Amino acid sequence: MAVDRIIDGELLSEQEESFNFSLRPKLLNECVGQESIKEKLSIAIAAAKQRGEPLEHILFYGPPGLGKTTLANVVANEMGASVRCSSGPAMVKQGDVMGLLSNVNTGDVLFIDEIHRLSTAVEEFIYPAMEDFKVDFTVDSGLHAKTINFPLKRFTLIGATTRAGLLSAPLRSRFGMLYHLDFYSSEELTAILVRSAKLLGLKYEPSTLEMIAARSRGTPRVANRLLKRVRDYAQVKGSGLLSSEIVSSSLEMERIDALGLDDLDRSFLRALANVYEGGPAGIDAIAATLGEERDTLEDVVEPYLLQIGFLRRTNRGREITQTACKHLGLKYHTKKNDQ
Repeated sequence: MAVDRIIDGELLSEQEESFNFSLRPKLLNECVGQESIKEKLSIAIAAAKQRGEPLEHILFYGPPGLGKTTLANVVANEMGASVRCSSGPAMVKQGDVMGLLSNVNTGDVLFIDEIHRLSTAVEEFIYPAMEDFKVDFTVDSGLHAKTINFPLKRFTLIGATTRAGLLSAPLRSRFGMLYHLDFYSSEELTAILVRSAKLLGLKYEPSTLEMIAARSRGTPRVANRLLKRVRDYAQVKGSGLLSSEIVSSSLEMERIDALGLDDLDRSFLRALANVYEGGPAGIDAIAATLGEERDTLEDVVEPYLLQIGFLRRTNRGREITQTACKHLGLKYHTKKNDQ
């Protein structure tokens, strides 16, 4: 069974969501990182405003916590439009979608998180809404069933997904703009933390925010979450000032190392190194060894380990790298192709 992790890109609770929402930038010039995407969006927004038209439909995809929801709200703010939010799992039947679409005004943004989890029936229902801004809605059933054509006002659909590969080709093709969000550099995360610390009224010593950024797995949501935990620790164990000692002690208590790895990351790598002699090993076998869900390992653990070069994916399974073994002090089993 998966456990909550402070370094997950996923939101843990409504309190966490409220905390992150309060720190989210409202406009493009307040956003840090994702420079290429920001430039493309700024051009598209300026052009749409000049023509007096809504934006094309947009798809943001990438690991959790990188700012997909934030960018959707930023786009709406830049366009001066209202945003209506939902998620794939919440839209079960056509009536759920119809309730949203009927309340959308011209130029509004409809944001659907986890859009890859839309059911086939709902997905096919929104195709004409995206293309022709109209839907055929069936009322009643049986002999009394009839289909009514509802015209819709022109809106912008913004979808977000962590599993772009699960999107059907017809749905993907209906988005005019598709943007992949990358992990953030330590410098970008530090800039985000400086802004967050200012909004929270925190005092900090030089280099302390860099310490937090280095352990944030390239993810702004994780960086802000760590900042909150360090703030609490500084308030209870110190004077409220974020000092090097306070930050180090707080992150050590959370068992997050210098590269941002936690117990689950280390358990994953140790199982691969010790139980499977460095691999290759199948993800299902590793999940069974750790007692974790496969999806947890694939969506939460592996992306960052792949990003920092601690893990290899091969046709035969997962393999640990020599760099990972050196970091954890593990024995590296030399592969034939390494010789």
